[in-house]
Amino acid sequence: MGGCFSKPKPVELKIEVVLPEKERGKEELSASGKSSPRAYQGNGTARHFHSEERLPTPHSYPGTQDCVEAAVCHVKDLENGQMREVELGWGKVLLVKDNGEFHALGHKCPHYGAPLVKGVLSRGRVRCPWHGACFNISTGDLEDFPGLDSLHKFQVKIEKEKVYVRASKQALQLQRRTKVMAKCISPSAGHSGSTNVLIVGAGAAGLVCAETLRQEGFSDRIVLCTLDRHLPYDRPKLSKSLDAQPEQLALRPKEFFRAYGIEVLTEAQVVTVDVRNKKVVFKDGFKLEYSKLLLAPGSSPKTLSCKGKEVENVFTIRTPEDANRVVRLARGRNTVVVGAGFLGMEVAAYLTEKAHSVSVVELEETPFRRFLGERVGRALMKMFENNRVKFYMQTEVSELRAQEGKLKEVVLKSSKVVRADVCVVGIGAVPSTGFLRQSGINLDSRGFIPVNKMMQTNVPGVFAAGDAVTFPLAWRNNRKVNIPHWQMAHAQGRVAAQNMLAQEAEISTVPYLWTAMFGKSLRYAGYGEGFDDVIIQGDLEELKFVAFYTKTGDMSWLTGKGS
Repeated sequence: MGGCFSKPKPVELKIEVVLPEKERGKEELSASGKSSPRAYQGNGTARHFHSEERLPTPHSYPGTQDCVEAAVCHVKDLENGQMREVELGWGKVLLVKDNGEFHALGHKCPHYGAPLVKGVLSRGRVRCPWHGACFNISTGDLEDFPGLDSLHKFQVKIEKEKVYVRASKQALQLQRRTKVMAKCISPSAGHSGSTNVLIVGAGAAGLVCAETLRQEGFSDRIVLCTLDRHLPYDRPKLSKSLDAQPEQLALRPKEFFRAYGIEVLTEAQVVTVDVRNKKVVFKDGFKLEYSKLLLAPGSSPKTLSCKGKEVENVFTIRTPEDANRVVRLARGRNTVVVGAGFLGMEVAAYLTEKAHSVSVVELEETPFRRFLGERVGRALMKMFENNRVKFYMQTEVSELRAQEGKLKEVVLKSSKVVRADVCVVGIGAVPSTGFLRQSGINLDSRGFIPVNKMMQTNVPGVFAAGDAVTFPLAWRNNRKVNIPHWQMAHAQGRVAAQNMLAQEAEISTVPYLWTAMFGKSLRYAGYGEGFDDVIIQGDLEELKFVAFYTKTGDMSWLTGKGS
């Protein structure tokens, strides 16, 4: 999956621009009984608490009447290394031929529903064409992220030169499979003050850590705590689909947490970590002891420090409520976005059909300049300008002016004054690690938590993952890097869980991120910070291109493909 252009070996990074992805359908587990979050008292303060029980596991083949079997092709219809989407009953199956053997799997990626037949088959795995999730064709298991669920694997037999596939009707409809998980055998009684595993942060890293522990047979208590009022949700969608409601963003329904005994504390802020006594203290005074700890607190958005920063209708986007308020107030109004990184540009793209006007303020010469380079940045900037977005580049905000307390104008250091009813600030983020400063857990000069390849901190039994960590990137000569990607958080959460169970796993996944704007999807594989050169293949003006980012003298590489 990649290679080198010349000696010394360069870093290659590939960007792809393709058609936009479809939203995945929500397929929730059905509960055997009703669930109701219950509040418990922590030193006099009510806390939101979700403690869920196990759901019945559906059987793949419950009976002959619940299955469908049919011949789907002739054995010679597929060559080795080929995939085909075939009809089976009222559903579809991905048929794969690899090393002379046929495999039948679910045909859609469980992450967002991408057609896997358009993906890549290599070394016994099929990789999703949209976001790079990887599935083992022998088992259907998810082996690389993003996403949480695996594929169904269906029975295949050969008779009289024909390939027959047998599948349960339920599996054909669901198109996703949750791995078998252990049941918690030591549930909490009331507000028990101790847990075997405490996970601080309920983003991708925290959720995947909890799920991996259960998948690996861990049956003791797991507590997941979050500042959010919601159960874990799909945070990258906040800036891509600002109208999305919390229930539409949920990564798992609350019945899931009941089924697998994963307790979730919402609106729960940890203020102190006592590593000597293995105990955390929450803002309301509640104390919880732990045996193993995962720190996955994520990051907090930077805010403006200019005059008038306290006026109304100036937002950062951190929660579904933030995103919903922005799109509601921006309809038919003048909107200014400060920052031309991924979040800012996604918000600007989404609001163009809803706001009266959209303006972007950026300190650099072009959007994405440090990340994608000037040529790619200018091409993307042109796409935005063609969609009525106005740019104010190489300047920053000096003042926010209000009328009756609400934003009315944004004054720039270039002396320009931009009309604005709503302002969205997307100028980066800082790790949410202030509560660790006196804990004895090492932080670097920027506030990140340094970890080793096994996601371990300097304190035994304490692990960290997600946006708030720096870790050694193996194919960049173990350089300590921070990669705040959704997919990377998944992978780090899994490695942390494996090492809580003494499996000696190491982080090795290739970083991957994606975005979609104006009907184009940008896909970025690898880590190209500090690149020396950009090699463009294809038509950059038409946004049908691949870009390789190279750095002379480095042994690592990054790649992707586009059309």
